[in-house]
Amino acid sequence: MTLLDAEEGKEYIVRDIGTDDEELESFLFSLGCYSGEPITVVSRMRGGCVVSIKDGRYNIDTDLAQAISI
Repeated sequence: MTLLDAEEGKEYIVRDIGTDDEELESFLFSLGCYSGEPITVVSRMRGGCVVSIKDGRYNIDTDLAQAISI
């Protein structure tokens, strides 16, 4: 299951980051998005969604949301 399948407002645990792009993986790690961390979809919008990771909210696009397994 990916973030695209997540319900708004429900907390999930990040299981895996499905990308071969090390730069993207480093970026997500710097946001606090890595295996074992809680993540919540705050809202959805065309082309992506807003997620809450730790104490921050971030707007991520559909491709990135699809790479995050929960």
